[in-house]
Amino acid sequence: MISVFIVDDHPVVVEGIRSLLINEEGIYWAGHALTAAACSAWFNSNSADVILMDINLPDKSGIDLCAEIKNKKPKTQVLALSTLNQPSYIHKMIENGASGYILKNADKEELLSAIKDVAGGKTHLCMEALEVVKNSSNNPGGKPILTRREKEILILIADGLTNTQMSEKLFVSHWTVDSHRKSIMTKLNTKNTAMLIKYAHENGLL
Repeated sequence: MISVFIVDDHPVVVEGIRSLLINEEGIYWAGHALTAAACSAWFNSNSADVILMDINLPDKSGIDLCAEIKNKKPKTQVLALSTLNQPSYIHKMIENGASGYILKNADKEELLSAIKDVAGGKTHLCMEALEVVKNSSNNPGGKPILTRREKEILILIADGLTNTQMSEKLFVSHWTVDSHRKSIMTKLNTKNTAMLIKYAHENGLL
């Protein structure tokens, strides 16, 4: 029986994955956390075989949390589950102790395969992650690449718009704006809006 814990700040994602795994033979749903702090606190007195870990968390990067959990619970395997496919994140997660990396567009079979692989001591990178890492070898040390939508949102952030104002202007949900905002800050390694705007100006992104 493989015990699985998930840390992701979107309840709908947590519930969706839970519904996929809850009745799966050989899988035990250990629990979940919506923040890095809650995850860390849970592992102070509990353990799980595999953690499905998002990188974009509201209080700490999943990259840092991965290293923290591996230091605390070396036998727990970390499987990154993210929307981010930048090579730097994949490399950093692996360097910090993750045993696998898959994207959130993975189907049930891919997710189960990844869980079983890392629980068995193997490394599991989804095909997209493998391709990104392979392509990154042609551009080592390259700057993070923002999508067209992320560039639009970065400009609006610099203009002082709130998430609600941006969602109305771009005709997308507040959740979508928040997700893009977190992705931008993670890609640019910035912790707040002031740092984000400063980085963007210094690197010619605005």
